[in-house]
Amino acid sequence: MTIAVLRRVLTMAVTLLVISALVFAIIKLPPGDFLTNRIMELRSMGEAASVAKAELLIRQYGLDRPVYEQYLIWIGLMPGPAGFSGLLQGDWGWSFEYDRPVSEVVGDALWLTLVVNLAALVFVHLVAIPIAIYSATHRHTAGDAVVTVLGYVGLAVPGFMLALILLFYANIWFGLSIGGLYDASFTGKPWDWPKVQSLLAHLAVPTLVIGLGGTAAMIRRMRANLLDELAKPYTVTARAKGLPPLRALLKYPFRMSLNPFVADIGNLLPHLVSGSVLVSLVLSLPTVGPLLLDALKSQDQFMAGFILMFVALLTLVGMLISDLVLVWLDPRIRMGAR
Repeated sequence: MTIAVLRRVLTMAVTLLVISALVFAIIKLPPGDFLTNRIMELRSMGEAASVAKAELLIRQYGLDRPVYEQYLIWIGLMPGPAGFSGLLQGDWGWSFEYDRPVSEVVGDALWLTLVVNLAALVFVHLVAIPIAIYSATHRHTAGDAVVTVLGYVGLAVPGFMLALILLFYANIWFGLSIGGLYDASFTGKPWDWPKVQSLLAHLAVPTLVIGLGGTAAMIRRMRANLLDELAKPYTVTARAKGLPPLRALLKYPFRMSLNPFVADIGNLLPHLVSGSVLVSLVLSLPTVGPLLLDALKSQDQFMAGFILMFVALLTLVGMLISDLVLVWLDPRIRMGAR
């Protein structure tokens, strides 16, 4: 198992290298870049000092070099004007839009993104699994019909629309503002226990909004998988031999029905990040989604490149986690891996 994990980690490193090349190439596809466009604007305004600063940044980050050299400098495989200073060395680059290092701009946004989306992930599983089990074991009952209708509603309602509805009625009915992840009074202040409490209080709404669509989809899929497993001969045999109903359900059918969802963890983590951009904009969440949108619109290449690499890393780590959980969950996969 250790050798298999090490092999996967090596494969992940090679995959990240290939993804980094693709990300950099796509970002460079539009003509020009932020600094070049900014220099043209400054020259037209006659601001010589600002033009000199922008040209200095171009030379400092090697933007006047060929594209392949810019890429190698960005990832840290080639020395630039400041030596080896790229992603591999922990230098995430400079955000030209914010005129600050990328690490400062995305500092809190990175871990707040992880907190919000992990909370949504936990919410999806804690809510969807019991409801799916109930729906599959009470087929064609009133409760099953209610769950089915609510599932379709959850799939049909976009997350940003639900966020707008909650914003409107929370203000109309209760006079509350549910935007952001903490009270405005804590903005720019260091993290302490009162700020953490404010974060936990504000976390409920984005967790509900982001997780609702995934919850509805998981209920429908898991119900179908569980019904399929319950109809198989081994389940019928277990019941015929007198195995208690709850144990007959949880011992094998439930575990086997989890396999597709565990395998989807690698896709679910980045989907929660990329799929919650509009929700983050509506709820004013300080996550990486709005930062990525701004970076792509302004061609802030280092900011956009780092965030896309962060999402790619989430995907690969999620796939590794899903494979390890699958090996633990299903003995047949463990035997096949040996």
